[in-house]
Amino acid sequence: MFESIQSLLDEHAELQEQLADPAVHADPGKARRLGRRYAELNGIVEAHRRVVGLGDDLEAAREMADEDPEFAAEATELEEQLTAAQERLRRLLIPRDPDDGRNVILEVKAGEGGDESALFAGDLLRMYTRYAETKGWKTEIISSNDSDLGGYKDVQVAIKGSSSDPGEGVWAHLKYEGGVHRVQRVPVTESQGRIHTSAAGVLVFPEVDEPEEVTISQNDLKIDVYRSSGPGGQSVNTTDSAVRITHLPTGIVVAMQNEKSQLQNREAAMRVLRARLLAHQQEQLDAEAAEHRKSQVKTMDRSERIRTYNFPENRIADHRTGYKAYNLDHVMGGDLEPVIRSAIAMDEEHRLAALGQNS
Repeated sequence: MFESIQSLLDEHAELQEQLADPAVHADPGKARRLGRRYAELNGIVEAHRRVVGLGDDLEAAREMADEDPEFAAEATELEEQLTAAQERLRRLLIPRDPDDGRNVILEVKAGEGGDESALFAGDLLRMYTRYAETKGWKTEIISSNDSDLGGYKDVQVAIKGSSSDPGEGVWAHLKYEGGVHRVQRVPVTESQGRIHTSAAGVLVFPEVDEPEEVTISQNDLKIDVYRSSGPGGQSVNTTDSAVRITHLPTGIVVAMQNEKSQLQNREAAMRVLRARLLAHQQEQLDAEAAEHRKSQVKTMDRSERIRTYNFPENRIADHRTGYKAYNLDHVMGGDLEPVIRSAIAMDEEHRLAALGQNS
């Protein structure tokens, strides 16, 4: 079960030495990557120490059990603790997504349902920002396209965490949010109180730590500038400050118009483009290895929904994990952790099953 544990312990010790070298911290990107891996291995090292310690205590208790009945009871308790500790270590040894410790760029797009869908997109954005607050994460609106009734036709937000532990990373939690989210409720535009169904799409990308991580040739970019169409003041709407960047090899298009400066919009667009290209590169690697990560739905087709938000019944239901609860008001207020934990648990079970098949 723990054949590779010693190599991980050795790697942890080696990383500890490297991180103690001031020269390593002269390269912030390298230091960040090493620190992320060190934090990931910290949990494994601590769990392994607990397993070893409980094993030693159990062996001693069994040796004394023949002489003192109290040690027999202690041995039974230690056996239970050891089993739990071994299971925790086993789960920590599941190969982790290398992007788990990264920050993310999250996009919410209105889909079927017109104004109601745009309002729901705004509700989803508030849900994610409030959830981020509960995690101590920072949020930054990069781009938004408002609807007439106060929602969003589309909006992009950067979410940044502070923990060095990949298991507590933003991507580790929010990567499961990609897909179509369906809402059932009475729209504000409905005069007869009828329940309508509409949908909004969510896309999540791990953000690039350093621009050098993703190589982009200027020859591969088609850059268009145009006049902003949304609200933002005279200087925004009367100058060619909006930017649209097309990455020709992949066909990925990113448009930005929120900032008054063309340079600022270009920098924001490149930030999003790098994140999308990183996700694109990872998808290609996964395909080559025949080990696809969970796909994110990129259309607004209701048949591809991952979750339903039923307001009349105050019900939240995740169609991938089977999670269901009648506290939708709390979830929309940011209490999203139980829903996400159900996705994390499902992912771990799949990874464990894959490990069993490979072994």
